[in-house]
Amino acid sequence: MIRVLIVECMQEISSFNPLPSCYGDYRIRLGDALLEQRGLNTGIGGALSVFDRRGDVVVVPVVSATAPSAGILSADGWARLSAQIVKAVAARAHEVDAVYFSLHGAMGAIGELDPEGYLLSETRRLIGPDCPMVISLDLHGILTERMLAQVDGFAIYQTYPHVDFADTGRRAAKLLLRIIDENLRPETARVVIPALVRGDELVTKSGCYGDILRDAHRLEHEGRALATGVMIGNPFTDVPELCTQALICVERRNEDTEQYITEMSGTFWDQRHRMQGKLIALDKAIAQARTINGPVIFTDAADATSSGATGDSNVILKALMDAKYPKRVLLPIVDAAAAKAAASAGIGAEITVRLGGERDPLRFQPVPVTATVESLSRGRTQLETMRAPINAGLTAVLTTQNFTIVAISEPCFLFDRAVFYANGCDPQRYDLIVVKSPHTEYHMFDEWVVKNFNIDAPGSTSADLRSLGHRICMRPIYPLDPDVGFVPKVTWHQRRRSA
Repeated sequence: MIRVLIVECMQEISSFNPLPSCYGDYRIRLGDALLEQRGLNTGIGGALSVFDRRGDVVVVPVVSATAPSAGILSADGWARLSAQIVKAVAARAHEVDAVYFSLHGAMGAIGELDPEGYLLSETRRLIGPDCPMVISLDLHGILTERMLAQVDGFAIYQTYPHVDFADTGRRAAKLLLRIIDENLRPETARVVIPALVRGDELVTKSGCYGDILRDAHRLEHEGRALATGVMIGNPFTDVPELCTQALICVERRNEDTEQYITEMSGTFWDQRHRMQGKLIALDKAIAQARTINGPVIFTDAADATSSGATGDSNVILKALMDAKYPKRVLLPIVDAAAAKAAASAGIGAEITVRLGGERDPLRFQPVPVTATVESLSRGRTQLETMRAPINAGLTAVLTTQNFTIVAISEPCFLFDRAVFYANGCDPQRYDLIVVKSPHTEYHMFDEWVVKNFNIDAPGSTSADLRSLGHRICMRPIYPLDPDVGFVPKVTWHQRRRSA
């Protein structure tokens, strides 16, 4: 029997969010509670679908720790979280033959800028040198040297907006079992590309980034590689090894792989200018929206909670109000104080609150709003794509004139319509919808709106990367620095074993 230990730790952070996250932000599941992900569109859900089909595989679920994207994890929070994960792994490490570790890759903690590397190093110490370990990663993750040194293989998301969570887990599980069945010792070719990217060209269905990925994935389908990917990193996770990187995992190193990864990374570099956010000034967007017959989206990617922002930006709300925009507006905002005031007053009450700027007061100044409390909820629902639970905390729907404001207490994922629907707000009934995510799945908004405006606004996840103030990441790097040069350099990585 093959006993596979399953571990998960996932959070994406913005180093430019002034509010640190904490241990309490994490949802901790222990032991068999991980098996509740069977059938879900998650990495573990996909991996379980593979392991369950093998009569000779026994899963050993240990611990899952997942948190909404937020600011860097506090030192105390990291100490408690890491100790709990390592202790859980230590309790079962002696009895397993392999490990599947589900990660995001863009964590960060005060005092530990490579949390995933630490967790993988500790896991490797506990399981020993001969136990194979495969990880799954978000393509916005940062695969560090320390991480590569601990693992035998990887699987990386292949879609953006992400829909292939379970598929990535399935690919990781299949690779892990193949390594065991065929006694493989994989090697990984890697090229670090000094570029940070954003923008519509990253949408894998339609953008040039998707073309590059599809060509890379062809190697997997043709049996020429065990795994491939181009990880673009999360440009808001300001850590030493933040970069874009091309990766090809093969059974043994060869010149063909080196040639291919060199060409692939060169193609990416040549198109780096296209992969930047194209922003429109807010006043210009409002003026255009007035004249459009049909619904429009204002994308507030600078305040994207799924990328680690605070979610309390009121910049678009204030501008629309000041411009006396006349059509029906729907927008979310993270404001626990407003939600609490609404709950105290009760449904139907009229309240005056100061919206926004609760979490990031240096960027956003509160806006006084008098509104009617239309509804209240606990803010619990499920993401459309993953069907995973989210918790927005106490939530109030407020209306003022032609504005409907969904005030939530916690900065949960807002990359789909779940929070709107859960609180009785159908986006298709509005003329202008503010979406706090750089991109969503096409059918959710873009399929039926007339225009999607990518707004130039302040925030800790702004696509204007030079405005953020990176201090730690590798330099020079495009577009933070002028005249960045690049010559592809292939490095090979193979985990050491005892024999």
